Amino acid sequence: MLWPFNHFRKPRLTPPGTIEAIYGMIVTQAREPIFYRDLGVPDTVNGRFDLLLLHLWLLLRRLRTAQGGTELSQALFDRFCEDMDDNLREMGVGDQTVPKRMRAFGEAFYGRVQAYDTAMESGGEALASAICKNILNGTGMDRAHRLSAYAQATEADLGRTDEAALLRASFKFPPALPEDVTP
Repeated sequence: MLWPFNHFRKPRLTPPGTIEAIYGMIVTQAREPIFYRDLGVPDTVNGRFDLLLLHLWLLLRRLRTAQGGTELSQALFDRFCEDMDDNLREMGVGDQTVPKRMRAFGEAFYGRVQAYDTAMESGGEALASAICKNILNGTGMDRAHRLSAYAQATEADLGRTDEAALLRASFKFPPALPEDVTP
């Protein structure tokens, strides 16, 4: 049976499975061992969360300029929230506590987006400082510089990616450490 009010909804512009594919790409990239092994990201729940946020932010930043990117951005953020909710419940967090933790995730997300956006506009040193503070727990500026270089290279790479490829999930994140960067 069709819900009688479905005709009031806007039709989805993104093909089915696209959100899952893109979110999967973000998660896969954020789990690359090189970030933890060679770039000093703490291999902890918080470290993985922060790296996931960095990659989500990079893609959402690119989607701001893509035609049709607003809907995809919202759907990706919604998928991120679902994933965080699922992870909390899987870790045994009770129903009463989940909303408080989700609020904290939202605050962390928006705080980092603002910090990274401001830092990206200011240049590499500011971005390295923001990454050092948010991802590396305030230590390891040399590794923060490499993560900053990676983030800037990823932003440039995503900027060169065709909008249609972004919206169809037919793009790739660049390698965590390009050949010309040594760990």
